[in-house]
Amino acid sequence: MKLRSEIQGVLRSAAIVRWETSTGLTDFMVAVARMEAEVAAIAAGAPELVWLVEHPPIYTAGTSAKPADLVDAVRFPVFQTGRGGQYTYHGPGQRVAYVMLDLKQRGGDVRAFVAGLEDWIITTLAAFDIIGERREDRVGVWVRRDGGEHKIAALGIRVRKGISFHGISINVAPDLSHFNGIVPCGVTEHGVTSFAELGHKVTIRDLDAALKITFQNIFQK
Repeated sequence: MKLRSEIQGVLRSAAIVRWETSTGLTDFMVAVARMEAEVAAIAAGAPELVWLVEHPPIYTAGTSAKPADLVDAVRFPVFQTGRGGQYTYHGPGQRVAYVMLDLKQRGGDVRAFVAGLEDWIITTLAAFDIIGERREDRVGVWVRRDGGEHKIAALGIRVRKGISFHGISINVAPDLSHFNGIVPCGVTEHGVTSFAELGHKVTIRDLDAALKITFQNIFQK
């Protein structure tokens, strides 16, 4: 794994990155169609985009999802996706950041990009005095709590024409019981947590402000 300074050196770009925040709850298939359109536009020269959304309660399956990990197939709508990873949950109180960057202009190293997304999450959590950690054997960002490890953020990406899409999700104050309908990311021995469960009274707007600041340090000069 590259050191953080090396990751930043690979990923940084002086390109203009657009930010967009949607209000309300964004339909997942609407989001997928929008991302696909943006990927085509960015490949043709349009500015890159980070799009912040919340979804209604849904489960999404990545390319490595195992059928047995869908514990309750009728609880919420289930969507197959082309992103990496396994099953995850999206819903109100969780910030999803769809990250559409031109990796060709950022060194083309997908593994470094994934590590950069993890660093982005970790540095954002640190702004709220939460210690987030990565694990070599499982994707996402984890916090230590009550003698165990709990996932506070997930990530899964897809790359088309050298452009990334899909992205990250961070649990601010979702209903954590909604994760019970799946085995999140295929991990059974660890739980999930959120800002709220950890006792941090943070709004999604607070998180958005921090995400924009920390993004600069990793992905922009």
